[in-house]
Amino acid sequence: MRRTHHLTLTALMAALLCIAGPLTIPVGPVPVSLASAVLLLSALLLGGRMATVSCGVYLLIGLMGLPVLSGFTGGASRLLGPTGGYMVGYLFLTAIAGAACARTDRRLLLLAGMAVGTAVLYLFGTAWYCMQSGVNASAALAVCVWPFIPFDAVKIAVVTFFGPRLKDRLVKAGLV
Repeated sequence: MRRTHHLTLTALMAALLCIAGPLTIPVGPVPVSLASAVLLLSALLLGGRMATVSCGVYLLIGLMGLPVLSGFTGGASRLLGPTGGYMVGYLFLTAIAGAACARTDRRLLLLAGMAVGTAVLYLFGTAWYCMQSGVNASAALAVCVWPFIPFDAVKIAVVTFFGPRLKDRLVKAGLV
């Protein structure tokens, strides 16, 4: 029963990613996506292992060509292209943030875990972007990181503030 429950929650979070992932705000070569907010919430609700599985399912759906990635795109070329490293970096984000969220319910530590996960996402995605695009780190940071820090800070703050309340209600309802 418990395993089925976990698998169902994992599938639901992957489905939520498929809905939120394509919704973007273009700000350069890497759009602002709601996917990272859903990934942070998934990490908080499911923990690192199951959130990472949920993210992997989402990425596999996108890899198969279904239009669930940013801007309603999909396919191997999208995941293997210059900005694909950020999507692969989602796996690191969920693993790190989820591990932090599973160990504590203190908001400052949740915020720190999510921030570290996001920093690793930036690091992985920027390195990938530099290799694929042939630009230096400074140019990549200017286009792919600095514009996103305020958006991601807001996402982290919102999930840190509202996520534990949602989790408490889901636990009381017996859903998590």
